[in-house]
Amino acid sequence: MGTIFRAYDIRGAYPAELDEDTARRIGACFVRLLQTETIVIGRDMRLSSPSLAEAFIEGALSAGASVTDIGMVSTPLLYYALIDGEFDGGAMVTASHLPGEMNGFKLCRKNAIPLSGDTGLPALEHLVSDSPTIPPQPVRGPYRRLAAMDRYIRMLFSFVRPERPLNIVVDAGSGMAGPEVARIAEKISQWTFSLMDMEPDGRFPDHIANPLIPSTTRNLQARVVGEQADIGVAFDGDADRCGFIDEEGNRVPEDLVTALIAEVFLQCHPGGTILYDLRSSRIVPETIRRLGGKAVRCRVGHAFIKPQMRKEEALFAGELSGHYYYRDTGYTDNAVMTMIQMLNLLSMKQEPFSRLVAPLKKYASTGEINLQVKDRDAVLAALEERYRDAGIDHLDGLTVEYPSWWFNIRPSHTEAVLRLNLEAQDEEAMEQRKRGLLSIVSKAAPDMRIKE
Repeated sequence: MGTIFRAYDIRGAYPAELDEDTARRIGACFVRLLQTETIVIGRDMRLSSPSLAEAFIEGALSAGASVTDIGMVSTPLLYYALIDGEFDGGAMVTASHLPGEMNGFKLCRKNAIPLSGDTGLPALEHLVSDSPTIPPQPVRGPYRRLAAMDRYIRMLFSFVRPERPLNIVVDAGSGMAGPEVARIAEKISQWTFSLMDMEPDGRFPDHIANPLIPSTTRNLQARVVGEQADIGVAFDGDADRCGFIDEEGNRVPEDLVTALIAEVFLQCHPGGTILYDLRSSRIVPETIRRLGGKAVRCRVGHAFIKPQMRKEEALFAGELSGHYYYRDTGYTDNAVMTMIQMLNLLSMKQEPFSRLVAPLKKYASTGEINLQVKDRDAVLAALEERYRDAGIDHLDGLTVEYPSWWFNIRPSHTEAVLRLNLEAQDEEAMEQRKRGLLSIVSKAAPDMRIKE
């Protein structure tokens, strides 16, 4: 049981780790834990999602909740419905960007505040482990189906600002972004959309829906160049993450997307607060400040970003994982909104996408390196001792800062690895610093292995 309760959600292989019996118990215990009276549930296109959703509903009804089922939707649409309908809680059946044999639940309190490893999931796991089997039963009682797409699309469309024509290629990855993007595309005459893998299909026939994996965007990159498009957009399975391709077919780093979209918000809200993931390039806070905004570092993960956004009343937040968060969507992450804001920026400018990105590539970065070691604490202690003359903080793992370079190394919340990000003034300095740092790690942990 413990293997499926993760730092931010519940995930496991179906049916070996997560089956209908477990889903029923999760539904019942979720209602009991939060003492919820009304919940809304949605599901993605995975082949196991309908039966897991039905089982969750059975469990929730058995615990006395009233359930609204919005059917097959994206995770951001579930968040919107939860906030818009003022439900006490929400559940999304999805495994996000993972392969089709995986599935899981993203669970929220009122106002789409997530349950996580720090806020509710351990207590839920304990309840589920101790709960008896709940027999399957017909779905009856305080249950209704609700179509939520139309209101959601109207909300998204209200943010569209097409100032000049654009040619856009979109790869929905056979995930839940497809129906939403198609609805928006048909409403905008100034922008021309070329659409790929738009039909939701839990078998993922063309590629896994994870835009962070370079191999998944190769066809999209080729289409952008071949069709002389202005931009390419790739989505993950449940449409809460996305990635971008410039007109030359190059992938755009996710942290630089944060800097680009910050400009859209700061033009409308001068002096506003933007949060950025502490793994981001230094160019991100530099750009936010140059545009007159307040740049605030944040921990990795939506469970930390969302409450900090509320505390800071931030307009927008960006994460290296391709999650982008908006005050306008109730401080939740929304990939289709991110596409809209990036298209607004590109439409507003009279320059190619690559030219907007170029000034942001000021520094050289390793990207995220995953280090498998047995003794993570020994590694962190050795690095802190070696670089004790630097600026050091422990906001999330260990961050070491010098005037000309910096790194962050942090234990993953989802895997047994240390995640390293290092940035320097240029490629040569970056490679030199990386070699030195990895040498220290290998001495502290002779079993070190770089995970591809």
